[in-house]
Amino acid sequence: MKPVYTEREIDERVTAEAEDDTAWDEPVFVHRQETIALPLSETLVTRARFLATLHRENEVEKWLEQIIRERVELEESIFARVRRELATSAG
Repeated sequence: MKPVYTEREIDERVTAEAEDDTAWDEPVFVHRQETIALPLSETLVTRARFLATLHRENEVEKWLEQIIRERVELEESIFARVRRELATSAG
């Protein structure tokens, strides 16, 4: 079972090992996912907030992200199907 350290114990250990390169694992690099801001009309946001609430989502941003993700996946699926059909009929 792993020992449970207090925050103070963790701080003390990190401070003591801060200059000892052998005490540390290789660095982990995290790439932040790019986000964008989409300007939406107040009316559309109000409508989306209402629908998010109906779907039991308190954060309209999360609900909109899910809806956009689902729509993009649907569009990609349709595009792939049409492309296969065109390739089959052309070949």
